Amino acid sequence: MKKSNRVKMTREQIEKKKKRIIMIVISILAIILICIVGYKLNDYIILGKNKTINLVINNRNVTSDLKNSILIENDEIYISKQDLGNFFDKYIYEDKDNNQIITTYNTKIATISLEENKMTINGSSKSTYASAIKKDDTIYIPIEELEDVYGIEIKYLEKTKVLTIDSLSKEQKKAIITKNVPVKSSKKFISKTIDRIKKGSYVIVISEEDGYTRIRTENGKVGYVKSKRIANIVTTRENIEETKQIEGKVNLVWDYYSTVANAPDRSGTTIDGINVVSPSFLYLDSKGNLEENIGSEGQKYIEWAHENGYKVWPMVQNDGDGMLQVTSTIMNDYNKRQELINDIIEECIKYNLDGVNIDFENMKQADKDMYSRFIIELTPRMKNMGLVVSVDVTAPDGSETWSLCFDRNVIGDVADYIVFMAYDQYGVSSNKSGSTAGYDWVNLSLNKFLKTEEIDSEKIILAIPLYARLWTEDTSGQVIKQSAVPIKNIEKVIPSGVEKKWDDNLKQYYVEYQEDSYIKKMWIEDEESLKQKLLLISTNDLGGVASWSKGMEKEDFWTFLKETLDF
Repeated sequence: MKKSNRVKMTREQIEKKKKRIIMIVISILAIILICIVGYKLNDYIILGKNKTINLVINNRNVTSDLKNSILIENDEIYISKQDLGNFFDKYIYEDKDNNQIITTYNTKIATISLEENKMTINGSSKSTYASAIKKDDTIYIPIEELEDVYGIEIKYLEKTKVLTIDSLSKEQKKAIITKNVPVKSSKKFISKTIDRIKKGSYVIVISEEDGYTRIRTENGKVGYVKSKRIANIVTTRENIEETKQIEGKVNLVWDYYSTVANAPDRSGTTIDGINVVSPSFLYLDSKGNLEENIGSEGQKYIEWAHENGYKVWPMVQNDGDGMLQVTSTIMNDYNKRQELINDIIEECIKYNLDGVNIDFENMKQADKDMYSRFIIELTPRMKNMGLVVSVDVTAPDGSETWSLCFDRNVIGDVADYIVFMAYDQYGVSSNKSGSTAGYDWVNLSLNKFLKTEEIDSEKIILAIPLYARLWTEDTSGQVIKQSAVPIKNIEKVIPSGVEKKWDDNLKQYYVEYQEDSYIKKMWIEDEESLKQKLLLISTNDLGGVASWSKGMEKEDFWTFLKETLDF
């Protein structure tokens, strides 16, 4: 009896062990099945038959990011406007008035028609094999027509249903496979075979990691092989780096004069430390035409600037009464925007200019996006010739026509530089006296540029005032008048014996005194107040400084500016 019980217990134990072994095997098989069948990768996605086309951009499979399917009709490959916006041009735009799509990229602006087989690239027309099309309210664009615009190389591999797009400005390496090898979906021990390569085949080398090389096969599939199976790595295309016109930080001075005056004679003089001058050369007239104020004096000015190593970025202004509607009309019409852009280009070529400083103010808030379109469309045309676009904007607060008319995020993203005019905190139209540029206001506004508007700090030029305002109030505190006083004249304006009081929030001196029956007030701009604002350039790694304007400064100002900035 005892022996029989021991045998029975042993059999029970054996059955339990069998069950445990079976469960372990099932678990292992499930894990392997998940790895092999259910494995989803960023580099390569296994698709159902005829579901869609794999899209590989610069060796990365982005198929899962597609919002719409890629279409192939009459041997033309179409990608949706939305997807081109995600992958290439986030500012791609439907111009409904002209029934065309406008797209920009680096040094090109292109339009492609929704009606005819035609397009333009940087203003030049050409015939196309296909037009843009609209299906179910989705716009599709023949991608091969945009190869020159986006600077890309396109290949469709019909056998594997893979569309590859490579940027011609990015480095590319190729190598030879030394042995028949499987291409794995990952570096893990258990991973799916996504392709097989024969000895002697060429592959594109993406990266090398931990004894494995990430490659793209001739079938367009992205995966891993062991590095020891790779030989003869050759760089077939180098990275093309964009060069800046100004190495280091910008030190710009505006040289302002009226449209009825001649350019100043600067011959025989230099301005210590600066590298850019912005004279009043270009402006819109009351009909919206671009006019120049250059002449022989302006040409001598340009020669003087270039002889001294200064770049010339003249102002393009919409200054003057009645310009609100004139500017609005231009901004809201693609053809008028292009006319203005072409005129700017012609002036730059004619006078050997190095760029422009767009100084459009007093615009409608409703035109904010269309003003951004103007900058979006101007910049690639200028960049194509190695010219700079800088754009002046006000602080991100204030009135509709003074502040809310700018999309600083877009302008800061597109233009080479966005110039923050950090002055007129209390300006000519203010009914309350106050500082021209209090430090706390400048710093707060600058933080909005950096954090709220998310603008690259190296693109921001901080513009400082070389003047202060003298305010006149009556006994009730009502502002009677105000006037701008150049810093070179401030000491002459303030009566002797008037006490200066330092305001540590504004970081400037304040004076108040009585003259007849009126109260005079001034928040002084001097080397001490300007120095505090200039320090924001280095602490925030900004792109540089601009000074408004030449002729208002003290004699030794430019040396002070150079030493303070230490560019």
